[in-house]
Amino acid sequence: VQLQAYGGGLVQAGGSLRLSCAASGLTFSTYDMGWFRQAPGKEREFVATIMRSGGSTYYADSVKGRFTISRDNAKNTVYLQMNSLKPEDTAIYYCAARSGYGGRSYYLALAYDYWGQGTLVTVSS
Repeated sequence: VQLQAYGGGLVQAGGSLRLSCAASGLTFSTYDMGWFRQAPGKEREFVATIMRSGGSTYYADSVKGRFTISRDNAKNTVYLQMNSLKPEDTAIYYCAARSGYGGRSYYLALAYDYWGQGTLVTVSS
């Protein structure tokens, strides 16, 4: 299984970026997909998740209204559209796949079975 995240970069505060995560080696449509982030010196935190059907999405309060998660099951890809970026959004962003076995909640990193390598987002003030 491989999850390849890309699309990160340097952007000014108030700007936008779109992250993508291409999955291979798994039946993509049977996995919930999530985005997490980890800032320097901080723990990895939940950002957003989208259920396998694409019908339900969930967001951390800190990004609600600014970020949008979506997926294209035909392309085995999940996206994170990030608008109105703030310096505190600076982090390495990771995509992850969750089968749901084990029953852990979607906002927990331990709930996810596979992880991508991360892509760095830097927001300058």
